Amino acid sequence: MLATTLQGVRDIRFTTVPDPEISRPTDAIVKVAASCICGSDLWNYRGENSIRPGMTIGHECLGIVEEVGGEVSSFRPGDFVIVPFCHSDNTCPACRAGVTSACVDGGFTVSGQGEYARVNHADGSLVAIPADPAPELLASLLALTDVMATGWHAAVSAGVRPGGTAVVVGDGAVGLCGVLAAATLGAARVVAMSRHAPRQALARRFGATDIVASRGEQGEAEVLELTDGVGADAVLECVGTDETMRTAFAVARAGATVGFVGVPHGVNLPVRRMFDRNIGLAGGVAPVRAYLPELLPLVLGGAIDPGQVFDATLPLAESAEGYRLMDEREAIKVFLQP
Repeated sequence: MLATTLQGVRDIRFTTVPDPEISRPTDAIVKVAASCICGSDLWNYRGENSIRPGMTIGHECLGIVEEVGGEVSSFRPGDFVIVPFCHSDNTCPACRAGVTSACVDGGFTVSGQGEYARVNHADGSLVAIPADPAPELLASLLALTDVMATGWHAAVSAGVRPGGTAVVVGDGAVGLCGVLAAATLGAARVVAMSRHAPRQALARRFGATDIVASRGEQGEAEVLELTDGVGADAVLECVGTDETMRTAFAVARAGATVGFVGVPHGVNLPVRRMFDRNIGLAGGVAPVRAYLPELLPLVLGGAIDPGQVFDATLPLAESAEGYRLMDEREAIKVFLQP
């Protein structure tokens, strides 16, 4: 098959790789109908993570079931499915606790930006959607494979409550979905920290009541001013750097929780501030499958439209250009068509 591969730092190529195959009876092969580039893919693209030349890349996709293993009972070829980026059996202790992303026998989508992807534990991972979904729904359904569920996880982990104040640190697609999640969960005030006009506009559409364009100590001071010096009831950290994590704790009120979903790189937690002000930290890899029963009806019913985070569309064969656009912040998130 043809798939997006990473050959080296900022070296993306659309090349021929072996087709994924059924390796266990719980597997399924999905023909990709829509995929996209994730902000976390950029860590590999920029060389921040280790690279194996020729590795396939891409973990967000929708598709049609092509083949199933002998033990798969809930899906059959032809089913249109959402593929959560993290696979799970949905029966182990972690899954039963709602943390499907930590399944003891889990896996991850590794060729979502290709023609086919293998899903282990198809019965526990995949979620069927109406056959031939309306074209206008595809983007929002695709967002459920990771980015919307991840923003939701940040909001839930931070303890967003009706009537409260939430601050979202980060204006990438996850941060913007965090804004949408906080507003949907009933926060009366949602502060988006963003200094990019197009992202600020989308944050407003998603429910942000306030925008703080400054970063660092100045941004923190502006958030505290907005909250009368108290800080936010819930903070969503959606980037993963030391600076953004410190900002998150600086703007959290005493007793609040920081919900973190940004993949951490070089983070040193301000433990003394956490201790002195009883500020908690929760979150991590989003348990996408656990949230889909709640999020899918919101999309199908038109209550949320997270697909608006896609502001560029390219053929899958031009994925390298999509990476460039996101790397240079010319696009928030790139939708890839087969």
